[in-house]
Amino acid sequence: MKNFTTTNVLLLVIAIALIAIAFKPLRQPRPAQAQEQTPPTPTTASDPLYVEPGVVMLRSLDGNTQVFGKMVVDLNTGSIWGFPTLTGQPYPVDISSAKPPVSHPMFLGTFALEDINR
Repeated sequence: MKNFTTTNVLLLVIAIALIAIAFKPLRQPRPAQAQEQTPPTPTTASDPLYVEPGVVMLRSLDGNTQVFGKMVVDLNTGSIWGFPTLTGQPYPVDISSAKPPVSHPMFLGTFALEDINR
């Protein structure tokens, strides 16, 4: 009989401790914290880039080449780059090869972003 009473008392202590642990966040909720994001330095590979949605017709500076591709703007320098995809797909496609194609950028021009605040 003594063993039965000891077991019940221990179970009651465990239950009370679990209830106290469960209700602590309700009594003292932790404050929400936003994560701070550090701005990238201009020389890192994580410079902010804007990628134009969809696919556009890219034309080389000499006007001899026109291909479908993605347009990317470097927001630090205003440089505009085109990555040819050769099709209307948003990624490079080469159906004649089993290897994934690599699209190399071609320089398209520059936006004078420094003139915006004048």
